[in-house]
Amino acid sequence: MSAEREVAEVATAVAVAEAGAAEDASSQPPDAGAAGDAQPPSASEGAAAPSQPPLRCLVLTGFGGYDKVKLQSRPAATPVPGPGQLTLRVRACGLNFADLMARQGLYDRLPPLPLTPGMEGAGVVIAVGEGVDDRKVGDRVMVLIRSGMWQEEVTVPSAQTFLMPEAMTFEEAAALLVNYITAYMVLFDFGNLRPGHSVLVHMAAGGVGMAALQLCRTVANVTVFGTASASKHEVLKENGVTHPIDYHTTDYVDEIKKISPKGVDIVMDPLGGSDTAKGYNLLKPMGKLITYGMANLLTGPKRNLVALARTWWNQFSVTALQLLPTNRAVCGFHLGYLDGEVELVSGVVARLLALYNQGHIKPHIDSVWPFEKVADAMKQMQEKKNVGKVLLVPGPEKEN
Repeated sequence: MSAEREVAEVATAVAVAEAGAAEDASSQPPDAGAAGDAQPPSASEGAAAPSQPPLRCLVLTGFGGYDKVKLQSRPAATPVPGPGQLTLRVRACGLNFADLMARQGLYDRLPPLPLTPGMEGAGVVIAVGEGVDDRKVGDRVMVLIRSGMWQEEVTVPSAQTFLMPEAMTFEEAAALLVNYITAYMVLFDFGNLRPGHSVLVHMAAGGVGMAALQLCRTVANVTVFGTASASKHEVLKENGVTHPIDYHTTDYVDEIKKISPKGVDIVMDPLGGSDTAKGYNLLKPMGKLITYGMANLLTGPKRNLVALARTWWNQFSVTALQLLPTNRAVCGFHLGYLDGEVELVSGVVARLLALYNQGHIKPHIDSVWPFEKVADAMKQMQEKKNVGKVLLVPGPEKEN
């Protein structure tokens, strides 16, 4: 959907919200829960506005397979956000690897079950709370929170929202924050990416991987090694990968050493386990390994105890004394633990939006799925079929 059409539809969403407010001024606000969370209120909270249909939300009811995320509904209620909060009508949500881990009970940043997942999304502001001066009804915003975005209507802290550029679509906005913040901070804040550097990007066709490729192209003469299935190599070359490597059929360490015997300057490691050690040993002097995930823990739709044990047993460990003679650095990045660093994250988002407005970055959307097909969306990512971002939308199915 074009940005122009989305802007035109903002008026409709705002009108619906204002009509609901006129019909039921006594309704209670959605409960945003703890800071950083956005949770749907229970069905008993608030009186339903007569003209509004129930609001749908995706709920994680237990840990396990795809069937643990269920589509539920709750009565519509007039939004009355609390101080410092705003309510928005959600138009698109991002699906991330952390959501897959959360479904299996492997993610430690979750409120108690049942809960609505989703760390990022985009929509239209339909109500603002006391003390919110920099947002207004009708604004198009993207949101970064700990959980709660996979629903049609949500109340969140205003400080965790960001105004969308005029040309940006809701789908692009829902695909931007988690992947691009991660890629940017890994490459530039930790990695100190500079002209002439070489970078190893694992899972290069994924959401973070595609974001990293675009960001690497903003720096001159960067050599990128990208691992992905052979069927994705042409797309990777088009997006800046210098040397694509099929990790299914070749040893990526051997392939990199053939081309660059000294190794690489930066390793982006979302895998964990034995791959972290391999990445560390690929570093040049003054090289940096940044670990930001444990994808090796996921081998299927349900938790695999053998994979858990193998990954933890092979997990890389190094002491300060061992680092000294190697002239290497090992860093850890977890965006979920930066939810209190509003100024830091906002600064990164501002730089990313500047790059977007300049045409240097543009989220690569793999597929868009309606809430009803959340299991298919999760399967698309878990089986690594995606090239770019997988999205969820409350509306009808899009052509993928």
